[in-house]
Amino acid sequence: MNGSGKIILVTGGAGFIGSHLCARLLERGDDVVCMDNFFTGSMRNVESQLGNPRFQVVRHDVCLPYSMYVDEIFNLACPASPVHYQRDPVATYKTSVFGALHALELADKWGAKVFQASTSEVYGDPHVHPQPESYWGHVNPIGIRSCYDEGKRGAETLFFDYRRTRGARIKVVRIFNTYGPNMNPADGRVISNFIVQALRGEDITIYGDGTQTRSFCYVDDLVRGFIGMMDTPDEVTGPVNLGNPGEFTMLELAEKVIKQTGSASKIVHRPLPQDDPRQRKPDISKASSLLGWEPEVVLDEGLKRTIEFFKGIR
Repeated sequence: MNGSGKIILVTGGAGFIGSHLCARLLERGDDVVCMDNFFTGSMRNVESQLGNPRFQVVRHDVCLPYSMYVDEIFNLACPASPVHYQRDPVATYKTSVFGALHALELADKWGAKVFQASTSEVYGDPHVHPQPESYWGHVNPIGIRSCYDEGKRGAETLFFDYRRTRGARIKVVRIFNTYGPNMNPADGRVISNFIVQALRGEDITIYGDGTQTRSFCYVDDLVRGFIGMMDTPDEVTGPVNLGNPGEFTMLELAEKVIKQTGSASKIVHRPLPQDDPRQRKPDISKASSLLGWEPEVVLDEGLKRTIEFFKGIR
């Protein structure tokens, strides 16, 4: 690699969010190493970057140690949807914790900045709404979602202990529901489920009564927040919430998808899964004050772009 920018490692770089981050870093002139074991990532997500001499793909599982020179590390590696992270919960937990540990060890070796993509799932089924970073959460440590929720909480623990004991240059963000092109149509996330079902003319499945809420952030906004966070001074460590505070019920989302796709799909209800949060909305005042960041893409526009992507891969 011989570009003029930094050498940046993105673990989970062939995933939904990671692929967008790799593309944005390349656009600004960085050299990018995309590391992925392709458990949920896809080469299709990064194929448009493969001819770039400043881009390299490394097939590797972050549960195992690795070594290379880097200026910065974005640690995104981990299955992030229930369908995928519950498929092998032990592997999911190991990916979160060992992946964080190995990223921290590499950063410690070179004095590199290291970024942890944490999640709003650390708040569990929250008793505080909206969720500020100071809220410690309400998480079931032994439930079916625990492999992901507690894995991410454990990763945050490692990051802050490395900061306290070794002076690690850490950045931690908590991602709220994100959507956009490169989503896996079979990932079980609510937006991808609704769009796929609507495009196929199938019934749209809502779990529970549909009054539970989520806040949806378009992927371009999220990536802009990632880069803004990484570029802050070392004393800014986070955790910082990144998400769109616009709050919608599942029924409202389903109706928007049906309208935009012109589908004749009907809405059907199924039982709510165990530990599924009733509400989720970020307090982004910290991101606003520290990063000058706020989401720009409204849900209707983001859905339009995402639906066009799904039409192209059917």
